[in-house]
Amino acid sequence: MAKKNKSVIQAAGGIIWKKDGSEKKLAVVHRHKHNDWSLPKGKVDPGESWIKAAQREVLEETGHIGKIKKYAGSISYLLDGKPKIVLFWHMDAKSENIEKMNGEVDEVRWLTVDEAADLLDYPDEIELIRSSPIKRKKGT
Repeated sequence: MAKKNKSVIQAAGGIIWKKDGSEKKLAVVHRHKHNDWSLPKGKVDPGESWIKAAQREVLEETGHIGKIKKYAGSISYLLDGKPKIVLFWHMDAKSENIEKMNGEVDEVRWLTVDEAADLLDYPDEIELIRSSPIKRKKGT
């Protein structure tokens, strides 16, 4: 479980993938509160593990249950003067459960890595998906 450190904001998220024909696409979400496009992510709740937080946030923001595949990396930045770290995991979209969405997101798009890189608002997230070892097309 993540230890709560009051001086560092801890968050987790997922790069959730699903097949679309011969391509693998990932979910990118639009958060109306921030008017931004990002990867699904959010704060780790007290007593919650990083992985469970990542799966919960993916479910709440995309409506999809994600099966953890492997660790994807981390990003960090300052939020209102406090350091924030976000750990990401690659996930496979296993099933849909729209009722679990929490309303923070008003649109989910499934995009190729290049399409997502053109839409995402945060350079660190773009770098994270561009460095992904996940195959973009079958046989590549």
